[in-house]
Parts: sequence; C-alpha cells; structure tokens
Amino acid sequence: MAEFNLKINGTITKIDADPDTPILWVLRDHLDLVGTKYGCGIAQCGACTVHLNGSAIRSCSVAISTVGDQAITTIEGVSKSISTLENIVKEAWLTHDVAQCGYCQSGQIMNATALLKSNPSPSDKEIDRAMTGNICRCGTYTRIKTAIKTAAAQLT
Repeated sequence: MAEFNLKINGTITKIDADPDTPILWVLRDHLDLVGTKYGCGIAQCGACTVHLNGSAIRSCSVAISTVGDQAITTIEGVSKSISTLENIVKEAWLTHDVAQCGYCQSGQIMNATALLKSNPSPSDKEIDRAMTGNICRCGTYTRIKTAIKTAAAQLT
C-alpha cells in the first residue's frame, strides 16, 4: 500500500492503495464515485473513460501510481460543472435522447467532451475517429454523433 494525494474533480483527496491499482477501482471502491463504469477491463470499450488533465483515458488500464499531480475528472465532476461546454454536451445528450440503458453514457460523454475541448468544430470523420472504441451495446451511435454535432454547432 502507498499513499497518494489525488486531484479528483477539483478536490485533493488522500488515498491509500496498491500502486498498481487501476484508477477505475480507486474511483469506485475507495471513493464511491461509481459513475465511471467497468466494461471490459482491457481499455477496449470506453465505459471507464475519465479525463486526465483534460484528455480522455481508459481508467481501467492506468495505474494510480502513474497519475502524480495530474487532475482526474469523472462524470460526477462533469455533472457538477458549470462550464459552458459540459452543459452544452449534457443538454445535447438530453435533446437527442441518446441514452437507452445508459451504461456506456458516462464514457461516451467524457470522450465527447474531451473531443470538443480539443476540437470545437469536428468533422464527421473526426467524430468517428475520436469516438471509436466507445462501445454502445444499445447501438445509439447515430444519436451520439448527432448530439456531438449539435453541441459543436453551439460552440462555434
């Protein structure tokens, strides 16, 4: 076990964990931040996507010991955000009724938000490329893409 001071959703939190523990399990098991979902455990489905310094990462495959002083943002952090971008993305998701079962949606929203932060006016190909690997078992890909395009239109 080791002690880590992590910046999660803007708050410094002290955690005692095995250094090899994936960020996902620190969030879920140590901090009860269960919005980040376990999907595959091998960084292939995107359900566990969080932001590390604003970039989308798969938290199931990144050890807590590699985080250092980088900021982690979870779906709970996005949900509480007053940022215009995050609110536009959330509103677009609701407008287009994206979620069905909802299991993958935290990862989808985290990935879409990271995309729009880095590229507020993505092309269809750029959206497809950025969202590749975020699996939606309900197949709402068309609605996800439409929601991203709606959010992007409001940003430009």
